[in-house]
Amino acid sequence: MKKGLLIAALSVILSGVVSYVVAGKVAEQTNEVTEFKKELITEQNDSRQDRKVVRSDRDVMTGTYFSDAAEMAVNSVVYVKVVKKARQQAPSSMFDYFFGFANTPQDQVGVGSGVIISDDGYIVTNNHVVSGADEVQVTLYDNTVLPATVIGTDEATDLALLKVEGSGFQALEMGDSDDLRLGEWVLAIGSPYDLRSTITAGIVSAKGRSFPNYDGSYRVESFIQTDAAVNPGNSGGALVNTSGQLVGINTSIISLTGSYAGYAFAVPVNIVKKITDDFIEFGSVQRAVLGISMMDTDKGVTIADVRAETPAAAAGLRSGDIIKEINLNKVNTASEVQVQVSKLRPGEKAVVTVLRDNVQKEIMVNL
Repeated sequence: MKKGLLIAALSVILSGVVSYVVAGKVAEQTNEVTEFKKELITEQNDSRQDRKVVRSDRDVMTGTYFSDAAEMAVNSVVYVKVVKKARQQAPSSMFDYFFGFANTPQDQVGVGSGVIISDDGYIVTNNHVVSGADEVQVTLYDNTVLPATVIGTDEATDLALLKVEGSGFQALEMGDSDDLRLGEWVLAIGSPYDLRSTITAGIVSAKGRSFPNYDGSYRVESFIQTDAAVNPGNSGGALVNTSGQLVGINTSIISLTGSYAGYAFAVPVNIVKKITDDFIEFGSVQRAVLGISMMDTDKGVTIADVRAETPAAAAGLRSGDIIKEINLNKVNTASEVQVQVSKLRPGEKAVVTVLRDNVQKEIMVNL
């Protein structure tokens, strides 16, 4: 009888110790999430304060904001010329060989636009503008022509970074694409059809757009859709807000004719910042991995699968969880989740807010 009471007493004590340890770990994780959220809020508030622009009461429809923004940005947008050297083909016959009738291939010349993002000559453009280039030249607003070096290209985001030698270049200030609002006025600046420094205006028609991925290649897409007129040659040019800040890189259009039909798309500047910073600091893109597959549902972004031995699995994310926020940034589509993760690097942390069984949970993930 005494032995049974002793065992029962030990079981109660052991259970209490285990509960204390578990409670301690939960409290520790909760405190970690709370402190991390405080840091995020402070960083976001500081960033927004830095970008705060004092405006007068002039009506935007008078065009004054447009003029100010255009004058601030146009000197930072460059014309990009790309040359792909022809490869000599062997004669198809002895007749061609002796009489010089072998096909003589011609160099391929392509054009696009770019944006100066630093005073020491870093320029962002599209990957598809410079892909496969043997020579790249940029022409500044004052018609100065400079050779450019391709520092890095990223097919997944269709971005590329160029470098020209020199200093004192007029760099365009970067804004925050997450702060863009539907209906907000924006300007597109580039060189469509070889018309240098062309400026068009429109509104933000949609955010978080993505296209069907038929070839299965890895892509990061959350385009800003605008109705500012964009045509071939605008690729790599600037999308700016009425404060003259860069908010996107114009990339593509949807058209049955190949010309502007009202639907233009730009890579958000927050993705541009991450990609260009990676090229400058590391020489290549550093991609964080979460380790989930997602699908858009009527409830939101639902986790379809959590892969084993990934950060998501280690953190306790589950299939069926509905992702609402990542690092306090609201997400409504799978592409928006992808963008938020793509802004982070391996080794960094993210607070993922999910809805699980109608209960909101905040889960810290070590990427």
